[in-house]
Amino acid sequence: MTTDTNDSKPNVIDVTTERFQQDVLEASMNTPVLVDFWATWCGPCKSLGPILEKLAADYNGAFTLAKVDVDKEQQLAGYFQIRSVPTVMLLKDGQIVDGFPGALPEGELRKFLSQHGVEPAAPQLAGVDGAAGVDGDEAPADNIDPQAELARAQAALAAKPDDAALKLDLALALTRTGDFEQAKRLLDALPANLATDERAQNAQARIELASEIGNAPDLPSLRGRGDLDNDPIALHQLALRELLEGNSEAGLERLLTMLSKHRAHGDGLAQKTLIRAFRIVDDPALVSRYRRRMSTLLF
Repeated sequence: MTTDTNDSKPNVIDVTTERFQQDVLEASMNTPVLVDFWATWCGPCKSLGPILEKLAADYNGAFTLAKVDVDKEQQLAGYFQIRSVPTVMLLKDGQIVDGFPGALPEGELRKFLSQHGVEPAAPQLAGVDGAAGVDGDEAPADNIDPQAELARAQAALAAKPDDAALKLDLALALTRTGDFEQAKRLLDALPANLATDERAQNAQARIELASEIGNAPDLPSLRGRGDLDNDPIALHQLALRELLEGNSEAGLERLLTMLSKHRAHGDGLAQKTLIRAFRIVDDPALVSRYRRRMSTLLF
């Protein structure tokens, strides 16, 4: 997820305008992100920066520290209306939840994080994930036969019924056939190291998106609407239907239209849904293209 990383500074990244959407907004859906807007000429920044980096290491991944050099990234600074440095903002679930200008002592920073439920995490053991199918190795969802994938996952688990990784494979396959309740039961029973696996996040995102459809009209009815672009509720429903049916590009296109025409609807619903949608689309090139288009609209 990182841009310019430094191995000596755990959980600290340098963010650019081009990567802000992915490295901050999308990343904050899983882990809180503390954004430090700073400048090389700023005296208080020189005292605050090392404290923030120390906390990022001490908290063992409970939050990510994203550093934005306002001189290099003037577009980002302008978008967030940064009037002085340092300015610190905390993002969770793709949204700014709090922030403050100026430098605070370490004790006050810890209190600030605690107020928002961010507490030090236990050190993570290397190599616990070991998950397959990450980094775009899977075929795009549109090319997957959901029923064949489900049958394969069921057969594999039947041969090794105690294999938690195979239970995760089955949960993901169930979401692709629409059996969200059984998929959720499997996900809820996963061990901690697999609960954060990318496949688990994919399945969870599918379940969350499906829960938002409710009693929405079916796909043909929604597609047949003549005034669709002027109705953010119908646009959102159709986007979810398309995505969950495996029509990834059509769903993302609907969400971009919604973002363009109805950006403020539902407290930024289009943006939030796009961020979650990127998790369930297994075509990296498609996701990259729509991330860029989304960033163009936002920034």
